[in-house]
Amino acid sequence: MSEGLPTVAGARPGGTWGSALTTAEFAAIRSAGFEPVGQVFGAAVYAAGSALGYSCPAARGSSGDGRPARRASQVSGRDGTGSFGPLVQAMYQARHVAIDRMTAECAGLGGHGVVGVRLSLGSFPLGGLEFKAIGTAIRAPGTGPRAPFTSDLSGQDFAKLIMTGWVPAGLALGISIGSRHDDRATTRQARWGSGNAEVAGWTELVNESRHDARRQLEDDVRRLGAEGVVIAGMQMRVRERDCPAVVGRRDHVVEATLIGTAIARFSRAGHHPAGPALAVMSLDAQRRVRPA
Repeated sequence: MSEGLPTVAGARPGGTWGSALTTAEFAAIRSAGFEPVGQVFGAAVYAAGSALGYSCPAARGSSGDGRPARRASQVSGRDGTGSFGPLVQAMYQARHVAIDRMTAECAGLGGHGVVGVRLSLGSFPLGGLEFKAIGTAIRAPGTGPRAPFTSDLSGQDFAKLIMTGWVPAGLALGISIGSRHDDRATTRQARWGSGNAEVAGWTELVNESRHDARRQLEDDVRRLGAEGVVIAGMQMRVRERDCPAVVGRRDHVVEATLIGTAIARFSRAGHHPAGPALAVMSLDAQRRVRPA
């Protein structure tokens, strides 16, 4: 990053550090040969229009131009013209800016990576969207400087990964926004009183958006030079809006987001150095094993 380390990051008293780790996470990270160096943060505020570049999937080409109608469902990664592609690119950029600023803070503290990263998105009071990334920077004592990695793994999961010969390569993102015009068939299937029947158009929209997000995630994993990805979960938001092409009709919009940690092997399975056994036991009473 061309930017300098934030003043607040450089002003931390020597010999002290803060973190968002639980005691179990701290113990697990220490057992893997790492230690925390401080909590790190990055943010970016973007004024991105929610309908930037969007037009209804039902809109056809101009009269007489010979172009076929667009697909009933379109996704940002596949349909460039008229889709949410420009908005998704802005969302990627905003998240990466926040992650890069967090990573720069980690490097400034002498860290080798960030664990437990949490990405959040919220409305900014003055307008626009605020993208935030926060995590705990860690380092391996006695190891020289290197480009820091980022990971959304917990301290326990990070330790398990290291002890089995794998290392985080970075956070991988997959974002897709799909849209579908509610045609007559969809409206009929979704009508109250139609019985317990599948709404085929909405199923198609959800599936295509999820598959497109997965493709974008795989591209991000390849960009990081990793071999695979560990996915914590998928977020999906569904909303509807008035159709800009057909008066009185509605469009449905699905936003699918995948966030995971891309990983790469640094030691062949079964040939990594022996280390202390890592035992992690939950103290949560709600998760006690029921007697057989």
